[in-house]
Amino acid sequence: MRVPFKICPCCQEIWQTRDDFLADLHLQLNGYKADFAKLEYGLFFFTHQKEGCHSTLALELADFLDLHRGTVCDQNRDYDEKCPRSCREKRKLESRHDLCECAFARELCDLFRQRRKRAHG
Repeated sequence: MRVPFKICPCCQEIWQTRDDFLADLHLQLNGYKADFAKLEYGLFFFTHQKEGCHSTLALELADFLDLHRGTVCDQNRDYDEKCPRSCREKRKLESRHDLCECAFARELCDLFRQRRKRAHG
């Protein structure tokens, strides 16, 4: 028996695969929290907007690393005076084209939106 990708802690809905999860119209990406010590431990926050549920699910960035096709910068600009510090504000999900080690997480947010659109026309 295969372990499902994710189970909702509130309503127990099961997403067998990551693709099922990312295509679900009841899931809304609403945040990202960077982990500056270990980037792969950063968290994406999804709200399950199914009637009677509305639970928030936190998934580690590590669950999605293989979806990123670009390069990951090895420079953290969080303390650079020119850095907009988007990674410190979990609801700022727009893409950033800065050279920063956290920029690829924003690119993943765009990828999530694109996959959802493709899955539902």
